[in-house]
Amino acid sequence: MAFTLPAFPARCPRLAFARLLVALVTGLLAWTALVLPSRAEVQLTDLTGRQVTLKAPAKRLLIDDGRFLVALALIQPDPVSLLAAWPRDINRLGKSTYDVYRAKFPAIETLAKVASSAGALSVEQVVAARPDLAVFSLGSQPSEEERARIEAAGIPVVVIDFFTHPLTNTEPSLRLLGAATGASEKAEAFLAYRRAHLDAVTSKLANLPPAERPRVFLEPHAAMTADCCNSPGRGNVGEIIDLVGGANIGAAVIPRAFGKLNLEYVIAQDPQVYIATGGSHMEGTGGLLIGPEYTVERARETLARVIARPGFAGLAAVRDKRVYGLSHQMLNSALDLFAVEILAKWIHPERFRDLDVDATVAEVNQRFLAVPIDGPNWISLD
Repeated sequence: MAFTLPAFPARCPRLAFARLLVALVTGLLAWTALVLPSRAEVQLTDLTGRQVTLKAPAKRLLIDDGRFLVALALIQPDPVSLLAAWPRDINRLGKSTYDVYRAKFPAIETLAKVASSAGALSVEQVVAARPDLAVFSLGSQPSEEERARIEAAGIPVVVIDFFTHPLTNTEPSLRLLGAATGASEKAEAFLAYRRAHLDAVTSKLANLPPAERPRVFLEPHAAMTADCCNSPGRGNVGEIIDLVGGANIGAAVIPRAFGKLNLEYVIAQDPQVYIATGGSHMEGTGGLLIGPEYTVERARETLARVIARPGFAGLAAVRDKRVYGLSHQMLNSALDLFAVEILAKWIHPERFRDLDVDATVAEVNQRFLAVPIDGPNWISLD
């Protein structure tokens, strides 16, 4: 845009200067309005391809998964201050981790409660919480009718994912949260760090022959119930097993992210690496107890109990002492980097002998997380 300064008679220097100043300011404002977007508006595109415009960075988020709080803790010094409502799904964080959040951010106790991604969505709960942005999980997003009702109440809706396809969706999901809350710079810093570490893992597995991919059986919530056996399929941690050079035995028969295998199938596949997941939510079951609530000795004792079930003793993984335990809280969050690195060490110990996962955790704690991760979160039986 061009503008022309008016001519002023020399006999009125003060008046001429004042008019010149007004003309300059008016022209500058007009030019700025044309070439610069509103600094307050935030443009978002979620994982479904929907575009959402916020008038300003969100200050009251509703989330349907407590693990989204961990993602916010990577990019915000006080992630709880940005929440209007959450599912209070403490099991997804772990009891000890929740206690740390509560001690550091007491306001978490006063937040409104909404249904989790594992439950039935209540539009009424969402509207009553009065968020300025509602953030839902990809696998349990609102129906078209529910979304329309929420948006009719003036609440924008976005969908993110750390669960179904973590290796594909973690980056755009954290980037969206960063943009939505005015923390894009911090989000990009962590994503660059994560990308560098993932590249370091995959570079050591370039051109890995299929014959060198050990058969892996990862059993989520192992021994929570009497029936056997939970397993990832095509998606979720199954993608991580593939990335780090393993062959997930569930991928051939489970088309979804998770499903069930029968014991006969597991025995026939004879996995060479066995990994159980568990946590404090497994109290009262025969499952793995691991995480900051427990000692290494207690975790190892319960892992031994898991593989003492009928049919497990004859597996190659048990015979060769390649049995491991992983906190389930290390999955399905923006901190999937830790799971990538520890699974790489377990599945290809020779290639990743020098990989120090504890050092990675310490650096992420120091550089990024508002609430540090504590352990033990992974163990070897032997």
